[in-house]
Amino acid sequence: MLFAELRLAEPILRALVTEGYLNATPVQAAAIPLAMAGKDVLACAQTGTGKTAAFALPILHRLALAAKPDGAKPEGTKPDPRQQHKARCLVLSPTRELATQIATGFRTYGKHLGLRCTVIFGGVNQNPQADALRRGVDVIVATPGRLLDLMNQGLVDLRNIEAFVLDEADRMLDMGFIHDIRKIASQVPPQRQTLLFSATMPTEIRRLAESLMRDPATVQIAPVAVTADLIDQSVYHVEKKNKPQLLAHLVVALPMYRTIVFTRTKHGADRVVRHLHSRGIKAEAIHGNKTQNARQRALDNFRANKIPVLVATDIASRGIDVDDVTHVVNYDLTHEPETYVHRIGRTGRAGAKGAAIAFCDREEMQNLKAIERLLRKTIPVKSDHPTYTAEPKSEHADNDRPPRREFNNQQPRRQDVPQNQQRDNRNANRPAGRPQGRSQPQHPTGGGAGPRKFVGKRPGGNAPRAGGHGRKPAFQRGR
Repeated sequence: MLFAELRLAEPILRALVTEGYLNATPVQAAAIPLAMAGKDVLACAQTGTGKTAAFALPILHRLALAAKPDGAKPEGTKPDPRQQHKARCLVLSPTRELATQIATGFRTYGKHLGLRCTVIFGGVNQNPQADALRRGVDVIVATPGRLLDLMNQGLVDLRNIEAFVLDEADRMLDMGFIHDIRKIASQVPPQRQTLLFSATMPTEIRRLAESLMRDPATVQIAPVAVTADLIDQSVYHVEKKNKPQLLAHLVVALPMYRTIVFTRTKHGADRVVRHLHSRGIKAEAIHGNKTQNARQRALDNFRANKIPVLVATDIASRGIDVDDVTHVVNYDLTHEPETYVHRIGRTGRAGAKGAAIAFCDREEMQNLKAIERLLRKTIPVKSDHPTYTAEPKSEHADNDRPPRREFNNQQPRRQDVPQNQQRDNRNANRPAGRPQGRSQPQHPTGGGAGPRKFVGKRPGGNAPRAGGHGRKPAFQRGR
């Protein structure tokens, strides 16, 4: 279906033509007419199907029709931007990257409408976001945590919200945002339009929809078990310790020009990057422990082809909108089959071909079987392995924690060593030419060496110790 057939406002169609968008995707063709009719929409479509435009375009159309001309203002009167731009649309997303991507979509599609859009997320200074809210906005795109913080400070006014959107609702539930979502929804006017978009439709999502929506129209596009035919899938059966070498080999041998590598944990992502760097391969990681500037810089470098490999965790990968991804590598095979489908959906977009490669060790065989059951087919097994060599244990540790400081287990603990031996050890480790320590005072009752005691007061620490040499303090000795 052509966008022109959807009867969107002329400025929106003009922006779409400028961007080269003429044909609507299936989810857009199904959801946009329902949303333009004012109905609540519950849509399920996998990643990469154009969900952002499916809710952004009808909302912009609604805001464009409601826009009032400024001609009624008395001459010489400067309009108040806070009255002219009131927040009428609120979009919640699980990650900063996805929120930024959605806000970019609103600005691109609505660039001829004169609307203001701001994006709110954590990990950065809140002052610029608060200033934008004070100046007045029409569309707010936010992550739940930071939005709730600003609401508690009285910086966000949601009384005029007309459209409320939950994007990637399944991931927000996985991240524990359900209570924040309900708190935010309670501050939005009940007479609103609610649009909920999700890649999966578990029972929890349906319960959330029932509590937030009124008789929603359901849009189901392509079951999650269906993957693009243009994606060439394969799997390598490989020991966990050999995964780093296999990845480095494939990056060079295939070669991989623009690749996203998925790991299970943040520390695992950093470990993969370190190993690739040791092989002379440029790569950067993106995950929740990175600052927003570091994450955005990694994405910009990846888009600009400055690095061929981007290593990501599943949560951070939501919102990675990069064209022409040639390969997706499931470095850690997920235990959630639907997540596997979302991962490989980063390649093979817009009619382009792509490749999805999975690394499966012995502990992940059950995960592979679950994925194949969902796909209803067997993933071809690759056997062109490189020659694996032994590497330091730190490169392929079984756990995903950062490396810890190593201690010499042969060195006895301090409390297990007699006091005299401790003193001898200290003296033996002193540099040559330095005194071997002060002599020990004689015990009052007779000849053995007793504990050190001070005789009298030592104002300023300058008085000699009993049995000592009476040396001056270090700062007076010129050290």
